[in-house]
Amino acid sequence: MEKIRKGDEVIVLTGRDKKRRGTVLQRVDADHVLVEGINVVKKHVKANPMAGTQGGIIDKTMPIHISNVALFNPESGKADRVGIKEVDGSKVRVFRSSGAVVGAKA
Repeated sequence: MEKIRKGDEVIVLTGRDKKRRGTVLQRVDADHVLVEGINVVKKHVKANPMAGTQGGIIDKTMPIHISNVALFNPESGKADRVGIKEVDGSKVRVFRSSGAVVGAKA
């Protein structure tokens, strides 16, 4: 079971975007995620008239390693680790600090 999924709000733990929050847009592979507004780089793009693309410098969101982000706990307002518990025969993600189910409406 994945501890961080698409749509989760995460907080960056290390790097130039430390302490910034964003939403997971996609899981690139088992170890990398794309986070909205995090790890944005400038990329020089060559024009391609056959495809109708214009050249120039664009902003591109690059993947960040999953170990450098942690799930944001709205109750405490801080980053939190995630554990997995079995509740009513199904596995659910829970915050390690409080034991509350991730994504449950209070």
